[in-house]
Amino acid sequence: MRGIIDAALDRTRTVLMIFVLLIVSGAITYNNIPKESNPDITIPIIYVSIIHDGISPEDAERMLIRPMEKELRSLEGVKEMTSTASEGHASVQLEFIAGFDPKDAIADVRDKVTLAKAKLPSDTEEPVIKQVSMADEQPVITVVLSGPVPERGLVTLARELKDVIEGLKEVLEVDIGGDREDIVEIVVDPLLMESYGLDQNDILNLLQRNNRLVAAGTLDNGAGRFAVKVPSVYETVKDVYDQPIKIDGDNVITFGDVAQVRRSYKDPNSFARLNANPAVSLEVKKRPGENIIETIEQVKQIIEAGKGKWPAHIEVTYTGDQSKDVRQMLKDLQNNVLSAVILVVIVIIAALGVRSATLVGIAIPGSFLTGILAISMMGMTVNMVVLFSLIMAVGMLVDGAIVVTEFADRMMSEGKSRRDAYRLASKRMAWPIIASTATTLAAFAPLIFWPGMMGEFMKYLPITLIAVLTASLAMALIFVPSIGSMIGKTRPVTAEAKQQMIQSEEGEITSLSGFTGKYVRFLDAAIRRPAISLLISIGIAVTVFMAFGQFGKGSEFFPDVEPVGANITVRSHGDLSIFEKDRIMQKIEERLVSMEEIETLYARTGGSDQIGYMRMNLVDWQLRRKANDIVADVYAATEDLAGVEIEVRKDDNSPGGGKALVLELSSRFPAELTEAVHTIRTALEDSGKFVNISDTANKDGIEWQLLIDRSDAARFGADATLLGSSISMVTNGLKIGEYRPDDVDDELDIRVRYPEDKRDLGQLEAVRVKTQMGMVPVSNFVEQKAVPKVDIIRRVDGRRVVQIAADMAPGFLLNTELPLLMEELPSLNLSPSINIKVRGENEDQQESMAFLMNAFMVALFVMAIILVSQFNSFYQAFLILSAVIFSTVGVFLGLLIVQKPFGIVMSGIGVISLAGIVVNNNIVLIDTFNVLRRQGMSLREAILRTGAQRLRPVLLTTVTTILGLMPMVLEVNIDLIDRVMEFGGPSTQWWSQLSLAVAGGLAFSTLLTLVLTPCLLALRGSRKSKTSLFSKLRRRNQPVPNQVNV
Repeated sequence: MRGIIDAALDRTRTVLMIFVLLIVSGAITYNNIPKESNPDITIPIIYVSIIHDGISPEDAERMLIRPMEKELRSLEGVKEMTSTASEGHASVQLEFIAGFDPKDAIADVRDKVTLAKAKLPSDTEEPVIKQVSMADEQPVITVVLSGPVPERGLVTLARELKDVIEGLKEVLEVDIGGDREDIVEIVVDPLLMESYGLDQNDILNLLQRNNRLVAAGTLDNGAGRFAVKVPSVYETVKDVYDQPIKIDGDNVITFGDVAQVRRSYKDPNSFARLNANPAVSLEVKKRPGENIIETIEQVKQIIEAGKGKWPAHIEVTYTGDQSKDVRQMLKDLQNNVLSAVILVVIVIIAALGVRSATLVGIAIPGSFLTGILAISMMGMTVNMVVLFSLIMAVGMLVDGAIVVTEFADRMMSEGKSRRDAYRLASKRMAWPIIASTATTLAAFAPLIFWPGMMGEFMKYLPITLIAVLTASLAMALIFVPSIGSMIGKTRPVTAEAKQQMIQSEEGEITSLSGFTGKYVRFLDAAIRRPAISLLISIGIAVTVFMAFGQFGKGSEFFPDVEPVGANITVRSHGDLSIFEKDRIMQKIEERLVSMEEIETLYARTGGSDQIGYMRMNLVDWQLRRKANDIVADVYAATEDLAGVEIEVRKDDNSPGGGKALVLELSSRFPAELTEAVHTIRTALEDSGKFVNISDTANKDGIEWQLLIDRSDAARFGADATLLGSSISMVTNGLKIGEYRPDDVDDELDIRVRYPEDKRDLGQLEAVRVKTQMGMVPVSNFVEQKAVPKVDIIRRVDGRRVVQIAADMAPGFLLNTELPLLMEELPSLNLSPSINIKVRGENEDQQESMAFLMNAFMVALFVMAIILVSQFNSFYQAFLILSAVIFSTVGVFLGLLIVQKPFGIVMSGIGVISLAGIVVNNNIVLIDTFNVLRRQGMSLREAILRTGAQRLRPVLLTTVTTILGLMPMVLEVNIDLIDRVMEFGGPSTQWWSQLSLAVAGGLAFSTLLTLVLTPCLLALRGSRKSKTSLFSKLRRRNQPVPNQVNV
């Protein structure tokens, strides 16, 4: 290492050119690197979707899910398999163990699905396999088209825009919300069909035989070669209209004679509105690794370019624009970094002067931009976690530069030239700085191996810090000394200050004046009674832990951040039509759309187990009340709506994103589950500690079954297939073919159905089918019966389950209330066959706690190896690590003072980060003590001189680190360019817990470093001196061998 330092200081011009190269390339990289809101993590989930029109949930479970589960169960690496069966649809979700190879996994799933496909019903559509990703989970922007125009006009515009936007290389896909599937509808009167002697099978066979491309081959007669074809594929609706269906003598009867043939939409299953106006939305999802700001700018340019061609009354609204969040975060980062740099430089100027402060200041952009260069080379993006990591590093990355610059400043004050002073400082402090950086990296390194979704989310923090801190090591030992040897200048020192400096090195140490003198005299008193100092420290630690247990706010999994909006889910029991659902949604919209603090209200009617969904975007957080107050107003405005459940959930930016409490119930007797769910749900509602309670149990409702008497049906020559196709004409229509017009991408279904006035329950029994005995009413062999409806069947790992989910009410924490709930469950008299498993946030919390504890122990052990290698002493390594244990006292003391809960994730990372930071001062302190002892100083003098010489750099590194984090601790954004200060912004709330943990722990541990560490050195030294004195006395009193006593 010394050879590298000598080579760098002998070639300062080369080092300066490399420094300029790093700064310029880092700045260009920072400008061009993709920027996004949340990290684009690999979600270990693969989803298989199976559609079969009209299938019931029970049949979907038996005929779709079970064959699929049987094949998929044998896949390696599957953590959990969740299946869902609903009307017309089934799905299987495979959650793999984190760290899986998505390409191999999806290939394996495709192979298994191909095997299972042979066992599915013939009418089932092709299964769709999809890997879930962050890009799929959340669109980067939603473009909403609304206004008083026909539905087809909005849909047509949306489809045109979709094609253009998907042409951008940055865009993954665009989903249209409010789109409806086109069909060709043949509306036929049942009386006309009967009078012409037609039935659905006649029509089906007719269309299938006439709607096909017949390649009749080629004709080669020696005089040329010609292709021959019989084109009879339907290309327009008129082709269907003119299709002959009956010949009566010379008369040809076409579809146009007996039916209405028209281009239409399938029956609606959802409606969309924005601020109570009909709307269609385009949800734009970007490709992983693309720049979110540039992507959204290009999308907006396409929309603005198209506006000039549209009718003036079509309004365009942008919602969920993530580029605003990213821009704000980048602005906050730049402001926080700038604020931190200014605070750090002010402190260094006060202590070391302008030249030294400039040198230390150079290390900040140098380390930052070199770190960003490394991040870009690893293929990472700049996101929220990376930005905070950079803010967190501001105070830490100058520590090495401060220690080197302070030592060189001291050497120059004693008369050495600037070249010699920086060469000596870099060599002398090289190993302590390398050891302190290595211990910091050792603390962060285990976080890279954090399992699960939380680990994938947070791994950007250690990777960024490792890159930046490694760059800061090069800055401290190579670049700062090289530049310092060119521009360094002896700071003007008064004769009194110079005398003080010489006295701390060689004179009577206890007669120093000023703050250093008071500290040395206090330290002198403390090391005379080291055991008492140790006991006092232990007493303070025990008191703080007991006080936090008694008066603290407990713990929470992830910080509660002020959101930009909220999602409203509306539920109700009963079989409501889509139009009845829409009337309820409109009623709720009327009450909410006038609220001033709601910027936009996007409503979507429909859903399998809900009335509808609303997206409530709030105005800027500085212009409104807290989101909790607005949510309370929403509940108050809708509480008088009978039979309707309203659930309002604020945006949750944690990686899990689900509800805090999830109870999963399973039983060998599925019929018992519904009653158990109602009992537990009532208990949760009565407690008042849980909100947004929902469950997946069967809701009240009926379905109609047409039970065939097979014997009677056989007498008429009828069967289930004939009955099914006849009933389809009363319901959704009988699919009799397909055709592909030029204006759509997919094939359109051709469906035959009865007029709307003939489509009701009474018509089911009046349907007539064509049999050997002519047209026969189905009531002759069918019984119409109402039975309880099954909504959705959910299965986990092959067994039926029902879930109850809830959020915590404001002011209540899950880790406090969950044990009380589990104690209460036995008193609810549930069936013994019911198994209850706690899922949700608690499951993630337990996993994260277990990992963070293990990571903390591994970090301590690796740090111990580094320290033993550095000092070759188990005692000194243990002494340094004791500061880590005591630093946690500062964490809980800080949380106790500001009355905040301990965050399992954020405060936990803070404690591990702290472990790497607090040892740095101790390393430098003990290294100086060892050097002085080797020079022959007594124990007491070495301790006091170490304290006097290291007081300034220890306080400087601590103060700079704390000041670097102070904007986050105080939740304040200082915008130096616009001269604005913001308190309590969402971006600062994210990281307040972590910053507070590091700042509080570091402040407390520094006091211990300056007092307790010297006391422990003295305690060890005094024990050694007593042992050696005792040995001398014992040797003196032993009789001389072979001496004869007279």
